[in-house]
Amino acid sequence: MLRRRHRPSRPEPAIDREEQLADSGAQPELPTAADAVGRNPNQGLDRAGVISHGLKWTASWSLRFLIVAAATYVVLWILGMFWSALLPVAIALLVSTVLWPPVRWLRLHGWPPALAALGGLLLAAIVVGGIIAAIAPTVSSQWGDLVNQAVAGVNKLRDQLQDGPLHIQPDQIDQATRSVTAKLKSSGDRIASEVWGGLTLAGQVLIDGVVALILTFFFLKDGPRFLPWLRVSVGRGAGAHLTEALTRVWATLSGFIRTQAIVSAVDSICIGVGLVVLNVPLAVPLVVLTFFGGFIPIVGAFAAGTVAVLVALVAGGLTKAIIVLIIIVAVQQIEGHVLQPLLQSRSMSLHPAIILLSIAFGGDRFGIMGAFFAVPVTASIAVLWRYLSEQIDLRTGDATPADLAQLTSEGEYAAERGEHHGRVLARLHRSRR
Repeated sequence: MLRRRHRPSRPEPAIDREEQLADSGAQPELPTAADAVGRNPNQGLDRAGVISHGLKWTASWSLRFLIVAAATYVVLWILGMFWSALLPVAIALLVSTVLWPPVRWLRLHGWPPALAALGGLLLAAIVVGGIIAAIAPTVSSQWGDLVNQAVAGVNKLRDQLQDGPLHIQPDQIDQATRSVTAKLKSSGDRIASEVWGGLTLAGQVLIDGVVALILTFFFLKDGPRFLPWLRVSVGRGAGAHLTEALTRVWATLSGFIRTQAIVSAVDSICIGVGLVVLNVPLAVPLVVLTFFGGFIPIVGAFAAGTVAVLVALVAGGLTKAIIVLIIIVAVQQIEGHVLQPLLQSRSMSLHPAIILLSIAFGGDRFGIMGAFFAVPVTASIAVLWRYLSEQIDLRTGDATPADLAQLTSEGEYAAERGEHHGRVLARLHRSRR
């Protein structure tokens, strides 16, 4: 008698609960908090581990930021301590960027380095001396008229205060005058100390000028030997980066000074023509002031324009002052929207907000000279930052040496090394995965 084998019944395929609900027309129930707790939704990486990793990353970068900020503060503190010694060096570097093209031309035509540097300095002395010689007679001949007009303007202002809508009485003006006079007398010691401080400052400026002149001569004479010495001192790898980066900074400073000189010259000539047409006194000194004020962007032009408007107000009245103001504003608009974009390359352009912040910081930390050097220093920092970004792109593979324009052969060598290091880092990363 054959026995029938018992075959286990096949389990019926599980029917999705959502399909059953869909067939019945009922709405699916939303999961509750209790269901979520029961299912333990954190089945992947531990949340505590993820949060701990985020906190470690934040703490690590915060510590690095604090270290960089502290190092920056120490560097600025050291610069402040040695500012009086570093100021002639900075002035000499800027003057060297202006004088280097004629000195290089002389050296290419067979002049010895020392003689070429001396020739460049003599050329600068002739140009500056010619400007001073041209200004001095005009200033001396017009200064008396300007003083007389200033006195007349003060008297006119006093008459308007008495006869105008304010109806200020003469005794009130006399009382205010006596009060100011008494205040000046009581502050005599402080004023005397400030005058003495001004004389000391004038002497310091003279000393700094002489030292800067001597340093400029040595920079023009021995400057081309600096980068080869630097490469030998720090080694081929670091020397390649320093050579390319410092060459870019030098080119940026030279371009900045030349561009600002051209822009300032155009501004001063246009404003000077307007002052001459309006017959404003001291037009030539105001033109020179506008020219040198242009080397402090925004702030310098504003200060020079304010002086020109005040002179026009004293000399010619309110109408002439308004016309001068319109001329200055128009020239500044043409400069900002036409000359600057046309003459400055995109790699040198800085946002106006950055310029204002740098001038404010430099002026607050190092005075007038700090405001003067703020933009060149900021432009140099921008060049170094751009070079560092290029080196990062080479290592991440986002750029190749062929994509970057190098100014020196050492820069090409540094770019090839950066690309090689990037390939090594990529292989190391893949091996760790």
